[in-house]
Amino acid sequence: MQKKYNFPVIIEKDENNIYIATVPSLRGCHTQAKSLSTLYKRIEEVVSLCLEVERTVLI
Repeated sequence: MQKKYNFPVIIEKDENNIYIATVPSLRGCHTQAKSLSTLYKRIEEVVSLCLEVERTVLI
């Protein structure tokens, strides 16, 4: 069974209409996309990767 986490995410739109998501709770955890639907998928992926890196660093 996979654990569920809830992290605050900051979503901004830059001058080129690109959405940028940052997860302040996880160092270096950010992604970007042209649409919100794509951004949401990428946020899930990047959070998973950042958690994996955090676990590796802690071991």
